[in-house]
Amino acid sequence: MNRVQLHKFIDLAAAPASRNTTPPSRLATTQVDRRAFLSVAAALAGLTGMAPAAFARNFGTDAEPQRYPDPDVVVLDKRFKYKLGNSPILRLHKGTLWAEGPAWSTVGRYLLWSDIPNNEQLRWLEEDGHVSRRFRFPANNSNGNTFDYHGRQIACEHLTHRVVRYEHDGSVTVLAENAGGKPLNAPNDVVVHPNDGCIWFTDPGYGSLMDYEGKRAKSDTVQPFQKEAIYRIDAQSGAVEKVAEDPFKPNGICFSHDYKKLYVADTGASHYPAAKNIIWGYDVDGRRLRNPRKFADMDLNGKSGFADGIRCDEDGNVWSSAGWVGDGYDGVHIFAPNGDRIGQIRLPEICGNVCFGGSKRNRLFMCGSQSLYAVYVETRGAHIS
Repeated sequence: MNRVQLHKFIDLAAAPASRNTTPPSRLATTQVDRRAFLSVAAALAGLTGMAPAAFARNFGTDAEPQRYPDPDVVVLDKRFKYKLGNSPILRLHKGTLWAEGPAWSTVGRYLLWSDIPNNEQLRWLEEDGHVSRRFRFPANNSNGNTFDYHGRQIACEHLTHRVVRYEHDGSVTVLAENAGGKPLNAPNDVVVHPNDGCIWFTDPGYGSLMDYEGKRAKSDTVQPFQKEAIYRIDAQSGAVEKVAEDPFKPNGICFSHDYKKLYVADTGASHYPAAKNIIWGYDVDGRRLRNPRKFADMDLNGKSGFADGIRCDEDGNVWSSAGWVGDGYDGVHIFAPNGDRIGQIRLPEICGNVCFGGSKRNRLFMCGSQSLYAVYVETRGAHIS
């Protein structure tokens, strides 16, 4: 029995249980009843010598067409009204070591992202789906990227522990390198406020804890140079100001759709036993952040992974990358404005970051650890990048 016949046999064996028997609230909203699938898969594995894991969805170029609606875009709550019935999750590129920092260029109509260990930035062009290998190399082990409201790219560099801006003439402006008289740890993610042009970024320090993604600092602590924190760069004076240090290791960052709130993912559990896998919420009060609180908890059915890169849509929902748990968890988790989890996009690998892009900003791009994925959704990103 070949692989195609095997898949057909599984579908036929599980078909009766997959019709109108699965409660809408069940998290595993696949087309095949899970118990039937596992029983058939286990039996066939004994006959063919193949483990059930061999039946995982194939995202490669040789994959069979995916039947609509895509079963890995999961509706957990009726508020998640953004799933399109005839849009599949697609893998656009593979071969990275750790994909991060996706940012959409509206003028250039391309997606830019980083491969941190390979010390490069790549570019996917909307016009023909072409990936421009090594759009920028070397890239100083850049992580998070964004574009300001003049169309200039801003990047967080692990190797140099800087935030930089690439100017239209090709020169590079260093926006932040030190804070409080000490070097930054290793800036991670960055956003720009449209009203005043000020730049907000996080500094968890991962790039200075290892040579793989930057340069290991000569430090015996998990704080390479100073306490991890969230910073703001004043657009007029260029002054770098610490605005919060509540998260153990502040990581992904985004504004709410109306810019009244700031959300920050905390991945501090990687090094601090007391840290929780949560997304923090703040009220934005001009240059200050007020009312630090837990916005969302990454616990799902007793399992908790990391939120990393995050983006907000036009309705105020937060789309968060998620990972380090495994099948059924890793991918993207979507949270309503009150912090309730309302949807999931399941991927076959850890998701490190996300952004909305495309000409209508209605396509979600997802940086898996080794791949770039995308899916159209019935909403738009709240911001330009």
